[in-house]
Amino acid sequence: MQIAIISDTHMPRGNRRLPDACVERLRAADLIVHAGDLVNTFGPVVAVHGNMDDSEVRRALAPTVEIDLGTGKTLAVTHDAGPSQGRLERMRARFPNADAVVFGHSHMPLHERAADGFQIFNPGSPTERRRAPHHTMGIARVEKGELRFELIDLDATG
Repeated sequence: MQIAIISDTHMPRGNRRLPDACVERLRAADLIVHAGDLVNTFGPVVAVHGNMDDSEVRRALAPTVEIDLGTGKTLAVTHDAGPSQGRLERMRARFPNADAVVFGHSHMPLHERAADGFQIFNPGSPTERRRAPHHTMGIARVEKGELRFELIDLDATG
């Protein structure tokens, strides 16, 4: 199973669009996860609302979701995982049944793993990098019973 992970697209805004390399990975994925700040919906996707989403999106999407990946793994999604201090432990306590938590909000890519294998992952943003060095997205794969995350630098892939 391959999961494309994006967050903080803030679309539509001006002439902003998803990079071609991002769209290619979205189309190839078995599942798309969006960790909030869509602003407007743009297709079938498992998503949560973010702090910038309009009222229509907020009514349509929950603030958190847990996804049974059908592989023995559960992925939780939220927009804002709070301050960096204690984030891994806080997300573990908030989502005790999840193997990993995907979040956004900061636009800063991040991947951390606890000693017990629990993970948190922020894919950054494919459209608005802010302080991050590159436009990014994530890919998650469940292989041999293990959930693995990969950060994709969209500026390097075109």
